[in-house]
Amino acid sequence: MRVCVIGTGYVGLVTGVCLSHIGHHVICVDNNEEKVQLMKSGQSPIYEPGLSDLMKSSMASGNLEFTADIGAGVAHGDILFIAVGTPALPTGESDTRYVEAVARGIGENLNGGYKVIVNKSTVPIGSGDWVRMIVLDGLAERKGDASFDVVSNPEFLREGSAVFDTFNPDRIVLGSNSEKALGMMKDLYTPIVERKFAEDQNAAPVPVVTTDLSSAEMVKYASNAFLATKISFINEVANICDRVGADVTQVASGIGLDSRIGSKFLQAGIGWGGSCFPKDVSALVHTADDYGYEAELLKATINVNTRQRLLTVEKLQQVLKILKGKTVGLLGLTFKPDTDDMRDAPSLIMIENLNRLGAKVKAYDPIVSQSGVSQGLSGVIVETDPERLADGCDAMVLVTDWTQFKNLDFAKMAGLMNAPVMIDGRNFLDQKALESAGFKYIGVGR
Repeated sequence: MRVCVIGTGYVGLVTGVCLSHIGHHVICVDNNEEKVQLMKSGQSPIYEPGLSDLMKSSMASGNLEFTADIGAGVAHGDILFIAVGTPALPTGESDTRYVEAVARGIGENLNGGYKVIVNKSTVPIGSGDWVRMIVLDGLAERKGDASFDVVSNPEFLREGSAVFDTFNPDRIVLGSNSEKALGMMKDLYTPIVERKFAEDQNAAPVPVVTTDLSSAEMVKYASNAFLATKISFINEVANICDRVGADVTQVASGIGLDSRIGSKFLQAGIGWGGSCFPKDVSALVHTADDYGYEAELLKATINVNTRQRLLTVEKLQQVLKILKGKTVGLLGLTFKPDTDDMRDAPSLIMIENLNRLGAKVKAYDPIVSQSGVSQGLSGVIVETDPERLADGCDAMVLVTDWTQFKNLDFAKMAGLMNAPVMIDGRNFLDQKALESAGFKYIGVGR
């Protein structure tokens, strides 16, 4: 099938590359000419495991192209994906101006033939009809005529495993009132639904959920809001465990065996961040406010997470007392492992507050330390290896649970520190191993 993906961020680029890999002819559009030239040279502008290899192979096969010309993309695609960012505004609502610009651009370039316009961006409830209106306005301005339908197809990709998630989804959600549009979307995803590109090709077909536009949009927000709430819940339990002497890792294991609860997203720590949970929960709260409903549980979820990010600073104060003049090392900077994404990362709040309290902050991150992203960070010295990080530190904090952090030479690092203290902000490290290496180990809720 002929596909156009407009926007080459995490969602757009992964979607375009993976659809081209399963045999569709995809043109990805971005208005950043420099970025387009980078991708044309075969380089991915983002770090995502497995993405670069798939991108190069799809380009070599002729299934994947890049352009800054939205007109060329619209002319090419029978299915047009809108996959631009919808960052949160200070009010908590989503900034939809990029979606609006793309929808208007599509309307200005539609010319004959039936098209399916797909909202892949996470957009407020009711955006399907809004996008239709904008496209029609764009058509009217040039007195054009075209046949199209709008589909909501929310993404459920996890940064760091987005390629895997594309080929192994839990479900595919399609929202539209048009059977023709839904039929084309089902054809598009048939290879994935039939598990032809899944890790386990013998698994049952992927469930396809078809709904109206608004319900599909709500599925995305409700999914992320529930997962964020689950994390805030276990962090609330962890804080009680700290006070009564229980171990939250054992508690999480016990409650996770209940089939009604499940074990995923019950890892206590320093809270959630990234590009999805913060803005999606806030956007859902804002939508509820717009319609006269007080979303108290979701507001509490946000408040618990905001407080949790300062937990490690409190633990540092408990063990080091005065932080002014002390040196603190952060293991990890990104909001989660296997990504270079720093958006709304808990580390940024830690750095800000440690600086405010007069501490010197150093950090090491496997990606950030090598990528140059650190140039945009302030108030922190980004080191090139874990030993340089440990040198002269009064305490360290495990911020991001990168797999390679389990195998560091902790005995050597302890010997380089002024005081071998480790705050394990993810309950990720082996407590006995660190204590054997000479560290004072402090977990979350343990």
